Amino acid sequence: MSQPIKTAISSFGLSGQAFHGPSLKVNPGFEVVQVLERSKNLSRQLFPDASIVRDFNEITNNPAIELVVVNTPDYLHYEMVKQAINAGKHVVVEKPVAQKSAEAEELLQLAKNKGVVFTVYQNRRLDGDFLTVKKILEQRNLGRLVEFESHFDRYRTYITPDTWKEEGDEYIGVLHNLGSHMVDQAFVLFGKPVSVNANLKIVRTGGNVADYYDIRLEYKTFSAILKCSYLVMDPGPRYSLYGECGTFHKWGIDPQEDVLRAGKLPQGTDWGKEPENMWGKLTYEKDGLRFEGKVETLPGNYPFFYDNLFDVIRNGKELLVKPEETVEVLKILEACLESNRRKKTIVL
Repeated sequence: MSQPIKTAISSFGLSGQAFHGPSLKVNPGFEVVQVLERSKNLSRQLFPDASIVRDFNEITNNPAIELVVVNTPDYLHYEMVKQAINAGKHVVVEKPVAQKSAEAEELLQLAKNKGVVFTVYQNRRLDGDFLTVKKILEQRNLGRLVEFESHFDRYRTYITPDTWKEEGDEYIGVLHNLGSHMVDQAFVLFGKPVSVNANLKIVRTGGNVADYYDIRLEYKTFSAILKCSYLVMDPGPRYSLYGECGTFHKWGIDPQEDVLRAGKLPQGTDWGKEPENMWGKLTYEKDGLRFEGKVETLPGNYPFFYDNLFDVIRNGKELLVKPEETVEVLKILEACLESNRRKKTIVL
């Protein structure tokens, strides 16, 4: 087997503890040798042999490091990714890749010039419910798609104190947080829309950044509706697909994040599986036959992101999340901001 890829993680907050850290821990293709923590030593528990550093320069100046995971606050992504690429490191950056598409395009070109692998951690492509939706669309039992609707709703009446996610300009808020995932999913399924119409607002008392959006992506023959609100106590379906021949509804959220937050590692034959009471309902009538019943949710698989990245770096395979795609996602998010500001539909 090839030598493990020597890796550094550039922060160890939620994303380091619950997403990148666990997947890297169970993958023999990677060796985490450095972790950046400004003041704490939380990574000791997961990576006892890794050195903890207090300055990002210690990572980019370390010739042994091959891969840098940039999982810091959004507004730091551009400069840190740029520094890591210039140092000749492969880079994984949390979504969104940068705050503006022009910055993302610059980083993409720089990575090409330096000959390094550059990708974005879009783990929601590996949610079990999303993988199931993708398969249902591929099977075409719903017939011609009329409308696609996706929700990522939460119930949080409080404002979390002392966090960058609750203060800032229009690039801080739920659009670039959860919206980065949802627009990416729509782009994976359907490609670039013809036009975008978006409504963003603050719904929580005392809120300072957008915590609600209603995005309408128009395609030639159907609409994709993406919605999120922080004030939904009893959510409806996570996904609804309406076709000429039938309908699919899926409730609930992929269980992987909750299990990872509880401190479990992503391994074992049951990883990513949902209980039967969370399976979606498919109803369709086609060629004189009617079907109505549950559809078993495909297992979610966050660890596959790093399985794929190892194959890309060591074996030259194709990236799961191409940076060119994430640039297009950022352009759609920018169109959402423009639509909200101008209160009109934006043609792409």
